[in-house]
Amino acid sequence: MNQATLILCLLSFAVVTAHAAANDETQLTVKDTLSIAQMRGVPIKWDIDANLATFVEQAHAAGKEKPDIFITPECWLDGYAAPDEGSTREKLKTVAQPLEGSPYLDKVAELAKQYNMWICFGFSSLEDGKLLNASGLWNRQGELVGVYHKTHIQTHDVQYDLGMGLPVWDSEWGKLGMMICADRRWPETVRSLRVQGARLILNPTYGMHSDWNLMIMQVRAWENQCFIAFTHPEQTLMLDPGGEVLTKVDDGKPGYTITTIDLREAKDDNHIRDRRPELYESISTGVYNPPAKGAK
Repeated sequence: MNQATLILCLLSFAVVTAHAAANDETQLTVKDTLSIAQMRGVPIKWDIDANLATFVEQAHAAGKEKPDIFITPECWLDGYAAPDEGSTREKLKTVAQPLEGSPYLDKVAELAKQYNMWICFGFSSLEDGKLLNASGLWNRQGELVGVYHKTHIQTHDVQYDLGMGLPVWDSEWGKLGMMICADRRWPETVRSLRVQGARLILNPTYGMHSDWNLMIMQVRAWENQCFIAFTHPEQTLMLDPGGEVLTKVDDGKPGYTITTIDLREAKDDNHIRDRRPELYESISTGVYNPPAKGAK
């Protein structure tokens, strides 16, 4: 081996070693602790300008306290107008936003970057001709990391198209999942996110927020041994992996609550580890299909 070849070999080894070290460093920098600001307040149906102004005001206030994530309720921008008596698919399209070129979503991105915080923002979206109940996730740089579409559509929001996936996204804390409002009623929703590695599930919502709902959310967190941030206009809940309530605030006034969590508290994952998926095929292949209410 001549000297030139030896030098090239040593340089190649150095590059490979440095790349491996960088990968190890990336893995080691996954964070465990974070603070989450959950917004409250009842938005005005159809008034996207007023609702954006309220969001901006609360994001400015919360941003000064340096949370890692800021979450709004479901469809905050349009005030969750779908259940309104005068709501139609065409009318909803007038307040829905495209993912690119929307000054409203551009403002969300701007605030995420300004305050160096992730933002989970609820809105109605227009994507490829579809009208969707959406939750967008922006990172600290103001980049849109992902958009989740509500998957379980019922009588009060039938104007929307069905979301067709339950994805998770990479973050500085590992995998994050999102679900919207009624999605939480189906245990398969949270379980699907959890088995993909979600350590935290963000749950913008607008519907039920009673003590009955609290029990449901505790079970969802406990059975999947993960954190869930339930964010409703009139209720803030933060559940830990044991189903314990870390935060519970019932207040419809504009404001927010910040909770700091440590993802390492999910010490036991036996509900995931000891699953028997080979026995659960009927969950997706079962034929039982009860008739719609009122059907003969």
